[in-house]
Amino acid sequence: MRPATPETYDHLTDKHFAAIVAVIETRVGIKLPQTKRTMVEGRLRKRVRALGLSGLAAYGAHLFEHGGLDGELVQLIDCVTTNKTDFFREPSHFEFLRDVAVPQLAQRQGPGPLNLKLWSAACSSGAEAYTAAMVLQDLVNAGRAKAGKELRFSILGTDISTEVLREARAAIYPRAFAAPVPAPMQQRYLMRSKDAQLDLVRVAPELRRRVRFEHLNLMDDSYPFDRDVDVILCRNVLIYFDKPTQAAVLARLVSHLRPGGYLMLGHSESMAGSGVAGLKSVVPTIYQAFPEALGRSAA
Repeated sequence: MRPATPETYDHLTDKHFAAIVAVIETRVGIKLPQTKRTMVEGRLRKRVRALGLSGLAAYGAHLFEHGGLDGELVQLIDCVTTNKTDFFREPSHFEFLRDVAVPQLAQRQGPGPLNLKLWSAACSSGAEAYTAAMVLQDLVNAGRAKAGKELRFSILGTDISTEVLREARAAIYPRAFAAPVPAPMQQRYLMRSKDAQLDLVRVAPELRRRVRFEHLNLMDDSYPFDRDVDVILCRNVLIYFDKPTQAAVLARLVSHLRPGGYLMLGHSESMAGSGVAGLKSVVPTIYQAFPEALGRSAA
């Protein structure tokens, strides 16, 4: 018979789980159904250990009965929000960026270099932002934006989790995690650790200089970032929100797009952009902002 361990009998009380669910939905917009309870408890056990508490029941009491929620909120959000990411996830988006978006944006912006701004709006540990950086840097290295123009770019990555933002800024990943990166790009943009036993890679400085990471809760009423962004990637995060929250988040994101700019959603949430003011579907999961719908000048 399998011996009992603290994890087999240590659980959140129903009251504390319901309170955590309410906090996460109110502050982050993410719903945590009862089916996620085991996952939530498993993730919170590291906070139990970090705080030196006796178990999950004590952790719940710390949050809601002993005044600990304000000081623990960031760590609570970090623990229970899902941060799934990969290099070159949904690769058709990066092919579209290279082959369609950049050339069209270059034509729209008129004479002079193409100064492209890209925003990874749920960047997790940075793989999405650095993937875009590799694709764009390849175009820079080719000396053109496929419209006979010089390409310059900057990338913003935002996430609600402070823990994954630290990982993104460090830009250090297990070598196996970087396997989806094509071999030529690995050679150009990923540096192997000097200690072979660590089996780690780090994104090259020329890309890290192009990318910055900031904390952002997509539930906030406004976003303190530029309103002339050319491409926004908001992929595989809207699925955690209800439909009214999805619509509100998308409306805020669209307000940051330059007329003619593109919004890319995850394949599992492709319909979320339908009917959003200012957007027109280009291909499944990719939308374009038009000046007429946004009520703004294309200049």
